[in-house]
Amino acid sequence: MELPIQYTEKMQRLLGEEYPEYLASFEESRYFGLRVNTLKLSMEDFQKKALFSLSPVPWCEEGFYYLEKERPSKHPYYHAGLYYLQEPSAMSPGAILPIMPGERVLDVCAAPGGKSTQLGARLQGEGLLIANDISAGRAKALLKNMELFGIRNSVVMSEPPERLEERFSGFFDKILIDAPCSGEGMFRKEPDMVKSWNEEMLAFCQREQEKILDSCAEMLRPGGMLLYSTCTFAVCENEKSISDFLEKHKEFSLLPIEKKHGFSVGIGELQQCARLYPHKIKGEGHFLALLQKNGTAEKVMLTGEIGEKEKDLAPFLEFQKEVLKTKLTGTFKIFGESLYLLPKEMPSMKGLRVLRTGWQLGTMKKGRFEPSQAFAMGIFKEEVSNVEDFSLKDDRVIRYLKGETVEAEGKDGWTLVCVDGFPLGWAKRQGGRLKNKYAVGWKWE
Repeated sequence: MELPIQYTEKMQRLLGEEYPEYLASFEESRYFGLRVNTLKLSMEDFQKKALFSLSPVPWCEEGFYYLEKERPSKHPYYHAGLYYLQEPSAMSPGAILPIMPGERVLDVCAAPGGKSTQLGARLQGEGLLIANDISAGRAKALLKNMELFGIRNSVVMSEPPERLEERFSGFFDKILIDAPCSGEGMFRKEPDMVKSWNEEMLAFCQREQEKILDSCAEMLRPGGMLLYSTCTFAVCENEKSISDFLEKHKEFSLLPIEKKHGFSVGIGELQQCARLYPHKIKGEGHFLALLQKNGTAEKVMLTGEIGEKEKDLAPFLEFQKEVLKTKLTGTFKIFGESLYLLPKEMPSMKGLRVLRTGWQLGTMKKGRFEPSQAFAMGIFKEEVSNVEDFSLKDDRVIRYLKGETVEAEGKDGWTLVCVDGFPLGWAKRQGGRLKNKYAVGWKWE
C-alpha cells in the first residue's frame, strides 16, 4: 500500500523504533469480528452452538474473532439478530464506557450502529438509549441494525449535536462520541481512505470534534461519564482535542483506561488515554479517552409524551389478545399510522428529526393492526401463542427469508416465524400456508 509521505513521516516521529513493526502490519491480513447479542441469548448458549471457528476478543466480553473464509452474514442466525459483525478494535469504546441498566445513554455519532447495538445490549432493556447520526442516509442503516438487535428502549434520530444540546441539557448519564475523523487506523481495512487523507481533512475533523465535544459537555449530567473515541492516530484529533476540551471545560476530569491487551498509553501528558495500534493488537487502530463530569445532580426530568386512550388502541389490543401470551404495558403512542411502545422516562421529541421513537409495534390501518418487523425482532417466542419454529436445517428458513410463501400446518392467523426458537419475522397463516410478511428491504439475497 502506498501511503502519503506526509503521513509516513508523521508516523515515524510518533512511533519511533516501533515504526517498522507498524509498517509491516500492512502486509498482514486484517482481523474479522462478531459481537454476540446478549439481549437474545447468553454467551454460554452462543458458544455451545459452535457456529464458526471463534476465538475471544480480549477487550470485549461479547466479542469473537472469526476466520475470513467464514461468512456469518450468510447465516439465518445473523438474520435473527444473534450477533453483529464488527471490526474488533471498534468494540473497545462500547466495552470501556461503563453502562448500567436503567441509565440514560446517548450515542451521538451512531451510524451504522455497531456501538449503539453494543450499548443497547448492555442496558438490558432498561433505561433509555438515544442513537443519533447527523446523516439521515446513514441513520437508516443505524435504524435497521437497532431493530435487528431487538432493542426496545431506543430512539433513533438524525440531528446535529447542537440541536440536541438545546433540548437535553444535563440529561444523560453516559455519552459515547465515536467522532468523525481522518480514519488513519482503518487504512489496512479500507485502503480507499488513504486517497482522501490530507492536512486539510485533519483540520476539518478537529473542528467538528471540538463542536461535538462542547455540545456533549452540556448534555452530560454532573457525575456522568463521556467516552471519546476515534479510529485515527493523529495527535491533533486525539490528545490535542481532549487537551483543548479539558482546558475549556474545567468541570471535567480525565479517567485512566487500563493498559492491557496490547493497549498503549496516550501521547505526552495524557497517558490516561489509550491507543490501539495494529502492530500491537489483533485489530485496527483506535484512540480512547474516558472523561467524567465533576459533581452530582438529581435526574433532569423533561416533558414526556402523553399515551393514547384505550379506545384508540382497540385494533392492537385485539391483536394482543389473539396472538400474544403476555400483555405489553407502558406508554403507547401513535405517530401517523405507526404504533410505538415508548421507553420509560421518554422525553418529548417534538420538533426533532426522529426515525423511530421507542419500539415500533406496527401500523394501524382501517380499523386493523399489522405487526412490524421490529415487533418480531424485539419479542421472544415464549411471548407469542401462535409460532412456527423451524429448525436451522429446514430449507423453509431460507425460503422464508427470501420472501417466499411456505407450507406449514397450524392455527390460522398471525404467526411468529422462528429459527431454533429465535424470531425472524411475521407471517399470516391460512390453510396450511404462511403468507410471508418479512420486511421487503431485509430479504435474503
